[in-house]
Amino acid sequence: MTTRDPRAELVEGFRAVAPMLVAVIPFGLVAGVTPVARGLGAAAAAGLSLVVFAGSSQLAITDVLGDGGSVLVAVIAALTINLRMLLYSASLAPYAAAMPMRHRLAAAYLLTDQAFAVSAARWSDRRHVEPSVWFFVGAGGLLWAVWQVATVVGALLGSTLPSSVPLDFAVPLVFLVLLVPAIRTRPAAGAAAGGGAAAVVAAQAGAGSLSVLVGALVGIGAGVLVELTAERRGAGVAP
Repeated sequence: MTTRDPRAELVEGFRAVAPMLVAVIPFGLVAGVTPVARGLGAAAAAGLSLVVFAGSSQLAITDVLGDGGSVLVAVIAALTINLRMLLYSASLAPYAAAMPMRHRLAAAYLLTDQAFAVSAARWSDRRHVEPSVWFFVGAGGLLWAVWQVATVVGALLGSTLPSSVPLDFAVPLVFLVLLVPAIRTRPAAGAAAGGGAAAVVAAQAGAGSLSVLVGALVGIGAGVLVELTAERRGAGVAP
């Protein structure tokens, strides 16, 4: 693998994540509209996007505070939902190990579902160049900028939007845009099916925000199980 110019890597990051903006923009509008609708104000909407920069966690914080809950409970809810970032970080760690620590710490702020998805796909493909933090910064930076603008627009103009406009569709659409292209193998399909089913069951059982973590853990286990079963069959060993 060869090393490319940082500017070229930034541009590649922009290009990789640009198609996902179709779902990210309306999700950002939702993240801006909801705090205002719950009585927290436009400043809170913009502040959450700037500090938290995580749509699902922002909505969780808004729900807790809007219902009169404490800041501590809101923070715990957000951290619980964002536990998946630990899995993302662990997955990217082998590729980022050679990068300077200061670069990794700065880039951590930009870690999102979309930035992880495009970076993991590119860095795991050995046909591409050596993993570069600039590709990740390009993807995460574009998402950050678009998210901030969409949130502010949602906060300022949300009250003027007709209630018939179905902005809520953006939340599941964001994750479907990430999920569908990633299901290329049987282990991936097993992980998606197992994790999705577990998350739904956990949510119905009242697990709340923990259902996301439950789905992630079960999905990992299901993917590993499918892969091990395939390896045993390929070696002529009964599963």
